[in-house]
This record gives sequence, structure tokens and C-alpha cells, in this order.
Amino acid sequence: MAESWERARRILGAAGIPPARLARLRPMGGGTYNTVEELTLTDGSRYVLKTAPTVPGLSHERRLLVSEADFYGAAAEAGVAAPRVVVLDGDALLMTRCPGEPWDDSLADTEVPALRTELGRQLARLHEITGPGFGYPSGALGPLAPDWRSAFTTLYDAVLDDARRYRAWLPLPADDIARTARAAFTTLDEITVPRAVHFDLWHGNILVDRTGGTPRIGGLIDGERMFWGDPLADFVSLALLGDIRKDDAFLAGYREAGGRVEFDRSARLRYALYRSYLYLIMLAEAVPREFGPEENRWRRERVGPELLAALGEIDGTASTT
Repeated sequence: MAESWERARRILGAAGIPPARLARLRPMGGGTYNTVEELTLTDGSRYVLKTAPTVPGLSHERRLLVSEADFYGAAAEAGVAAPRVVVLDGDALLMTRCPGEPWDDSLADTEVPALRTELGRQLARLHEITGPGFGYPSGALGPLAPDWRSAFTTLYDAVLDDARRYRAWLPLPADDIARTARAAFTTLDEITVPRAVHFDLWHGNILVDRTGGTPRIGGLIDGERMFWGDPLADFVSLALLGDIRKDDAFLAGYREAGGRVEFDRSARLRYALYRSYLYLIMLAEAVPREFGPEENRWRRERVGPELLAALGEIDGTASTT
């Protein structure tokens, strides 16, 4: 704990905030890859401090806080609810704290559609923000690429290599997965503008603020998986282990705010490809994260079939004209 306080005071100083104003430090949970702590100052203001881990991870899990800072910069430009960067100092990121708690099952069924619609509007605004190239801003897999196909195939090959290196459980051999995925790669050429993509918007990373009576989106957090690419990729985690095409409220809000999405043949192939990518990550990361038997069983029983379904959709869609 003494080390945490020392680190927090150092980062506050780097941000121009007197370290002596630190009154309270509280570890935060949520299953994030980094160490996360809430800092409360003597005037009651609260910040969040994220520190990068030193444990092994996947190939793209290097300099994640650089990507996260870029995401919050894009969100600020778009006027999207998200933390604002105070300072990025080496392996530590200090940011403002958003109101609310992670989206959970305590929401009434009648409250969900309006929140999903608001979420759609916010994502449409985020996706208007463009970047200098395609790929992870962190540079973990190399510099940003000039085209989306080059960038995404690098991402995809990297996670397959991770799965091979860690000998992670997959429902099919990695070479067979790669062969199926290639059938969708030509559709990536249709994406010519790199746009901000969070890529990890499951419920735990969406804060719901209830302080005003009617629930609203308090913030989109944990933007460490952010990349510049195809906005359609964000739809995967938004319907984790499900299908965004069934989320009428979200899609209505997205289109209402100017978001463009039509699930034609190309979009169906890309959506299936991005689903397979996320599910590969979820299976490959199980080894370096050292999950227990129960979590590994859940991933095999729930994530494995979803990966097969995504690959099956690539197979089926690619064979039609």
C-alpha cells in the first residue's frame, strides 16, 4: 500500500497537483488488465489512476495506456461521456472519474431501451472522429498502417500467433481459423477512413449514472483496447456473445445521430470477422491471465461456440454472391 501511495503522489505531482492533497486511495475492481485506483483529494475531488502491469500478456497488450489516452482524446473531441486525461506519465495514466457504476442487471426492463438508444447516439458521435492511420495507437504491433486490410490482418495474425505460443485452447486448429478468416479479408478494403473504435464496450465498461433520477450513460471507460479502424468492429463487444442486429434500440440511436450501418454482404463478413477476432482474444488470453478452472470452462462452453458461429458465418456468406 505504501508503494501505491508513493506512486499516486508522484503522478499527482507530474500533473501539477500538490501531492499533499491526496487524502484517500482505494483499489478499484472490474476485471481490467491494468491496476486501477481511485484517488480522493482533500477537497473531495476524485480521480482514477491506472498503472500498466508487468505480467506477460498478448502481443498487442503493450503500451495500452497510450491507446487509452488516445481514446479519451477522441471521446473529448466527439463530446462523448468518458474520462478526461489529466496526465500520461510513462506507465501510469491519471484521469477524471466519471459518474455512475457499471451497467448491471439492476436496471428495470423499461429503462434499458432508452439507455441503449443513448448509447447508440454516443457511439455514432465517437465514430466521426478520425485518426492518422489504421491500427493500435500504442505501436505494439508496429506503426499505424495506411490501409485497414494491412492493419487488421496484422492484428488477426498476432492473436493467432499468441494462441499458438501459449498453446491456448481453441475449438479448431489455428491454421484452419486463419484459412476461414482469409475469405473475408477482401471486404476490409472498403474501409478507407480510420475511425475511433473502443472495441471493449461490454456492460462492465459502460457506466450508468442514476443521480438524476432517470438513468443515463455516465461514461465509457477502459479504452485501452482502442484502435483506429472500422466502426463496425465496436458492435461486437456491444452485443458480447450476442448479435447487435437484434438490438433495435441501439441501432435506432446510432442511425438517428448520423451513424451509417447496413448489414449487406460486405458488412456481414466484416462483422463476423471482428467477432471471431474478439473471441480469439478471449480464448488466447486465458493462459497468460492464469484463469481458474471455472472461468476456463465458461470460455470453452460459451466463447468457443460463438467463435465457431462467426467462422461459420464467414464460410456461409463468402460462398454466396
